[in-house]
Amino acid sequence: MRPFRPGWVPTLVVLALLPGLIALGCWQLGRADEKRALMDTYTERQLEAPVAAAQLGQLPDPAFYPVHLYGRFDAEHSLLLDNQMRDGKAGVELLQPFHDQASGQWLLVNRGWLPWPDRRIPVRFDTPARPLALDATVYVAPGKTFQLHPDPEGGQWPHLLTAIDPAGLWLQLGREGFAFELRLQAGPASYRLDWPVVAIGPEKHLGYATQWFALATTLVLLYLYFGWHRHNKENRHGRRHHPAERA
Repeated sequence: MRPFRPGWVPTLVVLALLPGLIALGCWQLGRADEKRALMDTYTERQLEAPVAAAQLGQLPDPAFYPVHLYGRFDAEHSLLLDNQMRDGKAGVELLQPFHDQASGQWLLVNRGWLPWPDRRIPVRFDTPARPLALDATVYVAPGKTFQLHPDPEGGQWPHLLTAIDPAGLWLQLGREGFAFELRLQAGPASYRLDWPVVAIGPEKHLGYATQWFALATTLVLLYLYFGWHRHNKENRHGRRHHPAERA
């Protein structure tokens, strides 16, 4: 049996990289399971009757519950969620505070996607002034979202943001409000509404996991190959320096 002598440097490289590659693959498998659970929850809760806004605070997990609202939009404090693509076109999602008259609660309602082809021109949108009866769905983003604040507090409205933080908005406005975003269903105040349930589906995470595990396997195979190959190469190199052995 051939001796296995990989050397210290390759061994240290494998010990440093292999656990990380395996951990990343397992993490992606876990994310795939989380996304499948979210999609199952969404499907189940969309079949339930809408709850009133006053009931939202009593739900231990409000994600994806349908909600019935009646009240008015606050046109003065709009948020634009940047970097939202549809059919290869750049745009934003429009979110506005909504005051539910039945519960007296403020909610942040996402009215949908708007195109923004030229950033030199402000996004155009209309806000209904009359009271509206609306149907929406609670959206709870999976995981922690990285938040940037391009617009300072008290800056010009609408604020252009890269992530949405309803609780931070209510704190800024000095209001009591629901801590999660509501995504509007088709109706008199909606724009384009084709949101995915999750931004990255389970199949994507499985693909990423496969890549990490493939890299880990390749690393181990290269380690084994060069460990045996190095020994044979050293033997051939040593024989070339000892011609007396061939006599």
